[in-house]
Amino acid sequence: MKLSEVKKALGQLDSIAFQLPDGTLVPTHFHVTEVGKISKHFIDCGGTVRTENVANFQFWNADDYNHRLHPEKLNNIIELSEKVLGLEDLEVEVEYQAETIGKFGLEFDGTNFLLTSKQTDCLAKDKCGIPQEKQKLSLAGMSASANSCEPGSGCC
Repeated sequence: MKLSEVKKALGQLDSIAFQLPDGTLVPTHFHVTEVGKISKHFIDCGGTVRTENVANFQFWNADDYNHRLHPEKLNNIIELSEKVLGLEDLEVEVEYQAETIGKFGLEFDGTNFLLTSKQTDCLAKDKCGIPQEKQKLSLAGMSASANSCEPGSGCC
């Protein structure tokens, strides 16, 4: 989900809820401790230099149970980040600590923002020797053709 999509969704809401991949909600008294841009400059396992940029939200739970972040407040934080940091319309990544810091993608289901699981992947499969996954075929669905041998025909 891009930053512009987050802002559009916030404009439709009276309250904010973020749902973790297991279905539980981030406690309503969470704080957004950071909104920023994270740049990653790296070399993949095939030797290609790459750059990735994401808009980053960092959430934190405090013992401030009276705190509730409202959609317009988060929108103001985003707009300030765009102005001061020159934050572009990037994909949003969320950092949230349960037992350890997790990084999540972000989607919106019309009611809640959904923190989605992120996966690692090889970016140079063609260069590092990982075989492509073979297409699976069902032998039961194949019909015998005119050029096939019949059992006991002596052609094999």
